[in-house]
Amino acid sequence: MKKFHGAFVALVTPFIDGQLDEQGFVDLIEFQIENGTHGIVPVGTTGESATLSFDEHKRVVELTVKTVNGRVPVVAGTGANNTLEAIELSESAKESGADAVLSVVPYYNKPCQEGIYLHFKEIAETVDIPMFLYNVPSRTVVNMLPQTVARLAALDNVIGIKEAAGSLEQMTDVIRFCPDDFIVFSGDDFSAMPSVLVGAHGNISVVGNVYPKGMAELMEAALDGDLKKANELHYKMYPLMKLMFAAPSPAPAKMGVELMGKIKSGLPRLPIAPIDDGTLAKLKDVMKELGLI
Repeated sequence: MKKFHGAFVALVTPFIDGQLDEQGFVDLIEFQIENGTHGIVPVGTTGESATLSFDEHKRVVELTVKTVNGRVPVVAGTGANNTLEAIELSESAKESGADAVLSVVPYYNKPCQEGIYLHFKEIAETVDIPMFLYNVPSRTVVNMLPQTVARLAALDNVIGIKEAAGSLEQMTDVIRFCPDDFIVFSGDDFSAMPSVLVGAHGNISVVGNVYPKGMAELMEAALDGDLKKANELHYKMYPLMKLMFAAPSPAPAKMGVELMGKIKSGLPRLPIAPIDDGTLAKLKDVMKELGLI
């Protein structure tokens, strides 16, 4: 199993005239690897998985694996609020050669903790591929509690979690309750550095779309215990971290990538709208300060 640590990018999915921009996507992956990203996460929330068709979803994973060609780990987003659909997407990711899958807590259904447990247990026992859980209550409404994560960590294929509750207390409890070899990623850029300091293995980043080198250096410094450098990088990038969520994600990240000339269009799919002019002006200012444009 490949090592999962450091700065993984929750990669945006570029479109041209509403259709998947395959060459733009390949170019984004090369840009990420050239700038030190430790892993690629296609078709997660930031990859607009909720508005991709099944065929598009599977194609993006297939294209990612082919382009990466073993240079860094690929963790494919395969979450759904329908357990059978999550299984189908996970099976497809395995067939494509992904190193692991990332499966989100079922959204909209509002399952209880037992329902969450049974959902992930069914996926893990059906598809033989390493799985990261994904807890993001701001989007799913339901919060997967650390005790539930610990129950799931006992299953063979459940190897880690992207924890995006935005709570250092919850992050600490997940690490405290789970086995030492359970891989914990921060799902929030702003909490990535402090999360590593309490035992997380890295982060799955939105900021990494536009500043992969910075996020990689931040995670490397934190993991190496270089607190002075990690703290400096955290505050250097903090305005950009905030702007990535100044409008519904991934609209700011996609516009940032377009501003850098890495894709032809940063427009998201509806119902996500493009960022407004005021947010665009702020984004340009911060990216100029960081030397990104």
